[in-house]
Amino acid sequence: MKEIKVIASKSDAHRAMICSALSKLTGGGDCSIRCDADSEDIRATEACLSALLAGEEDMRCRESGSTLRFLLPVTGALGHKAAFYGEGRLPQRPLSPLYEELAGHGCSLSPQGSVPLVIEGKLKPGFYRLPGNVSSQYISGLLFALPLLSGGSRIVIEGPLESRSYIEMTLKVLRRFGIVILEEENGFTVPGGQQYKAPESYEVEGDWSNGCFWLAAGALTKEGLLVKGLSEESLQGDKEILSLLKRFGAGVCCGESGIITVGGTLRGIEIDGAQIPDMVPVLAAVACRAEGKTVIRNAGRLRLKESDRLTAVTETLNRLGGEVEELPDGLIITGLGEKGLKGGKADSFGDHRIAMMAAVASLICREKVVLSGAQAVNKSYPAFFSELERLGLDSNIERK
Repeated sequence: MKEIKVIASKSDAHRAMICSALSKLTGGGDCSIRCDADSEDIRATEACLSALLAGEEDMRCRESGSTLRFLLPVTGALGHKAAFYGEGRLPQRPLSPLYEELAGHGCSLSPQGSVPLVIEGKLKPGFYRLPGNVSSQYISGLLFALPLLSGGSRIVIEGPLESRSYIEMTLKVLRRFGIVILEEENGFTVPGGQQYKAPESYEVEGDWSNGCFWLAAGALTKEGLLVKGLSEESLQGDKEILSLLKRFGAGVCCGESGIITVGGTLRGIEIDGAQIPDMVPVLAAVACRAEGKTVIRNAGRLRLKESDRLTAVTETLNRLGGEVEELPDGLIITGLGEKGLKGGKADSFGDHRIAMMAAVASLICREKVVLSGAQAVNKSYPAFFSELERLGLDSNIERK
């Protein structure tokens, strides 16, 4: 059976790198971070942290929303004037209400959408209020920053918290670096005056978000695929892919050597996308092979990603012969069963997840898929297409 080892999690890497840098800045020591992945997003965070440690103002975020949203509060907490430069859709992606919370607690910021986005002043402790259904990255950014302040703070979450698993990842990494956060029913209490204290080493865990594409690929082939390097104990929410593939009807087997997924008779299912937004594109590709309808709801935040992913998924799969209806907050996919998709021309929309979705969809196409903008995968997984080729799964896709 063909097998692949997933790369390290960029979500985990961002968090460990930020905590390590803050440990250096606060006298808590250095940390050796073991990360077997490279991507534009990871490089962006690395470059910004290097600038921060050197006392420089320019922060080059590229297209990394995590880099911007995590480090904006951190630079405010440090009282470090910074100019954040974004590329692609990043300057247009929303920052409210984090923007207003920073401005209301001592920081001065240039208007949203500015390039660069400049922040100066010193963040003050106090009460911070954020809705739970906008971006977990806002909350994580404050959780990194508020322990550095002289006094205690409280983050109040209004409404249901979406992408909760990403907050849990942040809390786990913060604990590893000696930071105390008190969880409450509707938010967090953050004692001030804390010092980041680095462990000797930190090993970044395998990436479920990118691993989902390989697990889905296995579920669309008769031969199946063995995926290595994923921990079932991970806090990453995208490990939910296993239960979703089982619900579709795919074969899933977890063992010491890794996780095997293999094709079966797939059937349409109902999916709540609130906690797993990054998985929606690849799940939509799987749904095209299923019998009956798959309905994905509560995924409106996908419109604010590197592309409007609800539109991008709909247009891409329909161009390939799918039957996808776009909803305000989701998708309805009428599966074509064993017939699968036809194939044709597709575009990545400049979005790594859409490029990888098109590659997975090509596995169920009768004709070749000609993909424009395939280089978008460099944002999170530069080796994706070379791995696809190594596995022999690239015979039905052509990159332009």
